[in-house]
Amino acid sequence: MTYRIVMAPTALRMVAAVSDRRFRDLIVKRIDELKTDPEKQGKALIGELGGYRSLRAVGQRYRILYRVCREDVIVYVVAVGIRKEGSRADIYRLARKLIRLRLVEPRD
Repeated sequence: MTYRIVMAPTALRMVAAVSDRRFRDLIVKRIDELKTDPEKQGKALIGELGGYRSLRAVGQRYRILYRVCREDVIVYVVAVGIRKEGSRADIYRLARKLIRLRLVEPRD
């Protein structure tokens, strides 16, 4: 089964903000690979990000956060960014904030 990729507007801006074109192309390629078996890729997240998955990209530096919607056969990409534990720019911290502020679609 082939899933349709839907990018949140915030995720599109995050990808566009990656200044290195090679990195940006690798991230887009990784997102495109989610069309097949998205639930077998990445890692299931817990806590406030429960229901979402995280996929590593560009030598494990970047993370792609997404949610799989089986009923609609959609992979919804909500955020893309660098993992910097403890930093205000950490992708997981930003994703939690986006979800809290309801700037991405709500979880089931």
